[in-house]
Amino acid sequence: MDKNQPATHSAAWTWVAALVAVFMVAIDTLVVTTTLPVIRTELNASLEDLEWIVNAYTLTFAVFLLTGAALGDRFGRRKVFTIALLVFTIASALAGLADNIEFLIAARAVQGLGAAVVLPLTLTLLASVVPARQRGHAFGLWGAMVGLGIALGPVIGGAVTETWSWQWIFWVNVPIGLLLLPVMTRVRESRGGYGRLDPVGVVLVTAGMLGIVSSLVRGNSAGWDSPSILAGFIVGGLLVLVFIVWQSRARTPMVPLSLFRSRGFSLTMVATIIMPFGVFGAVFLGTQYLQSVLGYSPLEAGVRTLPWTAMPMIAAPISGILTDKIGGKPLVILGLTMQAIGVGWIGSVVGDLTYSKLVVPFVITGLGLGIFLAPIGRLAFGFAPAELEGVASGVSNAIRQTGTVMGVSVGGAILGANGGYESVATFVNGLEEAHLVAACALAAGAVIALFIPHLRTQGHGHAVEDEEEEVLAAGAPT
Repeated sequence: MDKNQPATHSAAWTWVAALVAVFMVAIDTLVVTTTLPVIRTELNASLEDLEWIVNAYTLTFAVFLLTGAALGDRFGRRKVFTIALLVFTIASALAGLADNIEFLIAARAVQGLGAAVVLPLTLTLLASVVPARQRGHAFGLWGAMVGLGIALGPVIGGAVTETWSWQWIFWVNVPIGLLLLPVMTRVRESRGGYGRLDPVGVVLVTAGMLGIVSSLVRGNSAGWDSPSILAGFIVGGLLVLVFIVWQSRARTPMVPLSLFRSRGFSLTMVATIIMPFGVFGAVFLGTQYLQSVLGYSPLEAGVRTLPWTAMPMIAAPISGILTDKIGGKPLVILGLTMQAIGVGWIGSVVGDLTYSKLVVPFVITGLGLGIFLAPIGRLAFGFAPAELEGVASGVSNAIRQTGTVMGVSVGGAILGANGGYESVATFVNGLEEAHLVAACALAAGAVIALFIPHLRTQGHGHAVEDEEEEVLAAGAPT
């Protein structure tokens, strides 16, 4: 932080910019879900098209998160954040102007690019003005804003679609983005110690993920054994492997593999990818179930998701405070366990075609999500060296978005394999199977989280793994 910056560059403005921006990005995570049935009708979209409306955003989001964090560390977080905010705002306007599915998907991809830079920088900007010992509380508030955006996304999407049209769900971002731009002039500038760029890595991981996701999305229509689908999986998988090899040899890797030498960081990343895989694929299908099967309007469906999506607003701040007191590991385990129970419960009752039976599992799943958000961010930062905190933020969020892409893709594939929208029975059968897979994944994540080492703070509040200190202590002279 530059001590010569004007006094108007206060920490308060950084809080305002970071929390409002993450709220805006969080809204777009689910705002489109309650509009998908309307878009399917008005633009004559297929199940694949609907998956790409979601995945075009989340895929570019996942891939460019890592580059976004590095750009901020190198050129200044405030400067890069402001540019990305402008890109996101313009892309939102372009999505609002879309009159065909191809244009909408392209605009969503650009939106994801802007969001990919904004999101990790909200965390690193906050970290630059918050003492390390208070970061659990800060990340809890950050998680609450994520929860608020997630909660209001389906409701805003439904209300706007019914009042005006689905295009207007994207215009909501424009005034927020424009109002934030002058606020950014009062945000403290900061840089990280890493800030290296890896264009080869970006190309490799983008092409690899695109091949895998494209095959998942197109598998049902083209045939899972068709040459193009198999080629996508094989080539995509090989490119991801080449990316990993490249990261071990590149002079400026976008994902320093040294981060994964920490068992704590590696297991935290496994939990990070499993959570959205299990939850957001279920949300993608569940909001369509409320409209296409139960017959609710977009707004009615959005309101009826609130027992699920509003719970993180309650649980995340409390979880953030508890993270500072008892550590993140037990809360991550609890959050994943609750989500596994909730998602499995939802899958077991959707065949009854009764909304009232969904309310309790919705609440359980939402509380689990809120409990999970703050400690998982704190663990990602805690297991990373101080000079790689920005990179750790990017890696954590990229992996989370990758989990969302895979969850939506796999959920859509399971639905399509059962007949998709052909009838209520085929939709419900697909929904049941997709929720079973998601619940099993979340349960496995809870078991894996049991092996995450505990964290203790050392020095200036940076955390270390207990097991590593025990080894050092064992070898120390007495």
